[in-house]
Amino acid sequence: MPDRSPGAPRFSLSPAALQALLSPVTLSADSPPDCQPAGVLVPVFWQAEEPHLLFTQRTEQVKHHRNQISFPGGVADAGDPHLLATALRETWEEIGLAPREVQVLGMLAPTATVTGFCIHPFVGVIPYPYDFRPNPREVARLFTLPLAEFFPPRRWRTDLYTYEGRTVSVCCWHLRDTCIWGATARLVLDLLNRLGKNPFGITPCRD
Repeated sequence: MPDRSPGAPRFSLSPAALQALLSPVTLSADSPPDCQPAGVLVPVFWQAEEPHLLFTQRTEQVKHHRNQISFPGGVADAGDPHLLATALRETWEEIGLAPREVQVLGMLAPTATVTGFCIHPFVGVIPYPYDFRPNPREVARLFTLPLAEFFPPRRWRTDLYTYEGRTVSVCCWHLRDTCIWGATARLVLDLLNRLGKNPFGITPCRD
């Protein structure tokens, strides 16, 4: 899909202003015993003073969340000293972005998935353009969107999702043939809330 849809709003925000809205980085993170801890990078970059987000679409070959749109990341390995290291390692393995290239600004709120993962999201500035090297087994495509593409409320709604016999309500963002939903949508909504741009008004989308 194109980087910007026709008529999309523009939005300026400096890295320092974004950092002021984020939670401080916490390296010691607790997860519920029935929730597998995972570290995720929310990659942001600037073009013409406007923040953009980078997303991946997972392949059919991965074990979990096939074909879904997500941020790079995954579950902790025994050798990871903390979940930030997990997020940076997984980003390197998935899209070929070296950890030294990421400037971590802060964190969004942890979120749990219906599939049993507890996601700890780290927001980091990345270089762009960059010679990304997506892992073909894990990543079907990379794409970017201006953060302002998520502002219009008409693009958001709630849908039902069934997993292992359990039906839940999930937050979804739609633009043409692209749908971002579940935990990734909740992370975007957390970011929008911090910016005062909650598309659901005073009542957040919950799932």
